[in-house]
Amino acid sequence: MFWADEIAARAAESGTPQVVNDSKTPSGTVHVGSLRGPVIHDEIWRSLRRAGAEATFRYGVDDLDPMDSQALLTPDAVDRYMGVPLAHVPAPPGSDAASYARHFVGELFLGTFEPLGIRPEVYWMSDVYASGQMDRYIRVALDAAETIRTIYREVSRVKKEEGWLPVSVICENCGRVGTTVASDWDGQTVAYACRPDAVEWAVGCGNTGRASPFGGHAKLFFNVDWPAKWSLFGITIEGCGKDLATAGGSRDRSDAIARRVFEREPPINVVNEFINIGGRKMSTSRGRGVAAHEIAAVMPPNELRMLFVRHRPNVAFEFDPDQTDAIPRQVDEFDRLAAATAGRPVRGELPADADRIFAASLVDPEADVAAEAVAHRPAFAHLALLVQLPGIDVRERVAAEKGGPLIERELVILEERTRAVRAWLDTYAPPEARVEVRRDAVPQVVADLTPDQRAFLASLADALVGLAATEWVGEGLQSAIFAAATERGLGAGAGFAALYAAFLGRRSGPRAGWLLASLDRPFVVERLRAAGGVA
Repeated sequence: MFWADEIAARAAESGTPQVVNDSKTPSGTVHVGSLRGPVIHDEIWRSLRRAGAEATFRYGVDDLDPMDSQALLTPDAVDRYMGVPLAHVPAPPGSDAASYARHFVGELFLGTFEPLGIRPEVYWMSDVYASGQMDRYIRVALDAAETIRTIYREVSRVKKEEGWLPVSVICENCGRVGTTVASDWDGQTVAYACRPDAVEWAVGCGNTGRASPFGGHAKLFFNVDWPAKWSLFGITIEGCGKDLATAGGSRDRSDAIARRVFEREPPINVVNEFINIGGRKMSTSRGRGVAAHEIAAVMPPNELRMLFVRHRPNVAFEFDPDQTDAIPRQVDEFDRLAAATAGRPVRGELPADADRIFAASLVDPEADVAAEAVAHRPAFAHLALLVQLPGIDVRERVAAEKGGPLIERELVILEERTRAVRAWLDTYAPPEARVEVRRDAVPQVVADLTPDQRAFLASLADALVGLAATEWVGEGLQSAIFAAATERGLGAGAGFAALYAAFLGRRSGPRAGWLLASLDRPFVVERLRAAGGVA
């Protein structure tokens, strides 16, 4: 059974309404790995609805958390804003957003949701605290501070000093929340000190005083804030990253606090493994990874959604768009799943539940899966060639390759892919993907080819003359190239180098079959014969 359907079936057994939740601390540019949580939770919500369960999907922005990373701050801003709630840190220069958090999450990260079909009810914790909705949970937590201290000690072997309180007051002098230590809860106010040495990453101003912790003047520590939100919103399903789910870690503490302090069962946990880049975990705070909004520009939405739904949440995988064919390969895999769903033969082993993965990849949850599967889609690498060739009407060429006019949905797909291809060519495409076919004359580098390479080009020209029209496509031409090289006893590498020399004037380039498929047959045959020395 598909992983989201398993989770939905487990949750639906209760017969009660389900609330799916995910959240993010907006500590800077949000990397593409952070999209895994929203897509996973959205797919669980969809599966619940498909199973007939009443379900709500919420997404929270923890913008009352302190700024604790200087990766995206200028040096002069570090001293001023480290430890300040992210909701109170100004947006970067040039942004019209109300805060740092609203810029990086509100304008950039949340902007990727709608194109991916993710439509949660979004809430900002700075607003939730300010509205007073968290006040009763703050009171419960402060009254139960000793119990929470015991949970920290028993679950995580973390000792908190006597009198410790699980709340951070926003300093009335410097505005920091990450440097204050609260004590002496009297039922209405707490004493606090903004300590210069409270944390290593920020310096408190030394102010002391008493303040009400209610109405947005303070926030609960993460492991208490988390189960408080579960109670406030009635959350029944919420996953987390593997780093929070280690034994005795944040999730275990929060689960225990939910049961023993807020008297509720914690939500079903869906542990998300990391997405790695270059073998290392993507990290917003460390500036490691690729921005989600940048990847959303270079990958069509269905194909980007597939990146996250095709793996079970607890499976780590690598995604590095700087790798030569990383993005074209993702799009090709989507097309392979589409073909399999449509009942067409495909090469290679298919993942389990291939048709269900394809359906889950579709942005529109109400889409006709069968119609989507049979829709004509030009291969990404082939389209990247077409958009670079002068005098080519891309729409006409794709329609000709299909063998008939493109329907409305296929025109939309072509537009999405063309937009993504152009963005990819401007950003992540390797040099060999950028082409300029030399049409005026045979490139001079052909003179350096060996006699065997020239003979290969001439024999390939003869083979392509008789190639069926249906075979004048990337895969068909790639097979013809290999066959011609084998017949001449020429290694594939030498054969491809000869082709690139004849058409591009260099020894490397994009996939040769797709390069030839983007060109007219008469020109290809004529060029091969000229480069092969055949008059």
